[in-house]
Amino acid sequence: MINIEVWKNVLRILDNYLEMNNHRKTPERYTILKAIYNIEGHFTLEELSAKLEHDYKFRVSRATLYNTLNLFMQLRLVIRHRFQGSTAYEACYDNTSHCHQICTVCGKVTEIKSTLIEQAIDATHFKRFRKDGFTLYVYGICSVCQGKMTRQKNQEKKKKLNDSKL
Repeated sequence: MINIEVWKNVLRILDNYLEMNNHRKTPERYTILKAIYNIEGHFTLEELSAKLEHDYKFRVSRATLYNTLNLFMQLRLVIRHRFQGSTAYEACYDNTSHCHQICTVCGKVTEIKSTLIEQAIDATHFKRFRKDGFTLYVYGICSVCQGKMTRQKNQEKKKKLNDSKL
């Protein structure tokens, strides 16, 4: 569900940009923006396209999606993440600072909040740079994959033990 204040600000940013640059206010741009801000968390281009077709009965070409997402990234309304072998997008107005845990085995991405990291970033003074937010990627192996790997090792040990007894 869209936060009304966030939505008003996002619309204002898009309207101002389009007016100042003499671009058309197309229904495609506004529908895509609305769909993006109704998605919880990360999404792929394919997921966005499916949402537009299913929820809004709205079909747009891949080129229109790419171009519109590029515009929204330029306006800092959307951020692009390059995760383990895939690209995902996320609405980022009013949600700029957060961390991601990325499993290097299965590729699962989990968003986490860390007040300690936020405080450390806030306390860091950058020379000749104004910080707006941050995204941190922490790579490792999730508990599900760790469990699978442990079970697999145990099975291999059992098999070797059984083979050595023969």
